[in-house]
Amino acid sequence: MGHMAIFGLGVFAFIVAFILYLAVEAVFIYGGAKLAGIEGASFGKAFIAALALLILMPIFGFIFGIVFAFVPIIGHILALLLTFLAGLWIIKVVFSTSWIKAFITAIFAFILAILVAFFLAVLFGLSLFALL
Repeated sequence: MGHMAIFGLGVFAFIVAFILYLAVEAVFIYGGAKLAGIEGASFGKAFIAALALLILMPIFGFIFGIVFAFVPIIGHILALLLTFLAGLWIIKVVFSTSWIKAFITAIFAFILAILVAFFLAVLFGLSLFALL
């Protein structure tokens, strides 16, 4: 197998992993939107929100981090808060909802992700103990 074939496999694996990550993130956002009571919430909108969050949040974080880098502690906290508000704005725009429902969606999506991670850790942690 040549170098280009190996490179092609690497690119293919990256694309598949990227799409899987977006799908998992979209499941959490979709669950959060449903729990927040957003009318018209769909997996497609959640997927678009996940893609927009993945692309735009680092950009907003970088811009706000640079702008407020010269203010010692308050600047970093302000940059973090503005980046979080930018994420809420993305959810608000994609789902055409209010700021409160966007906030509730983000909180529920975070809680769902924590619960799934905890469940998987317990599941795989207990199964690893069976190997001993």
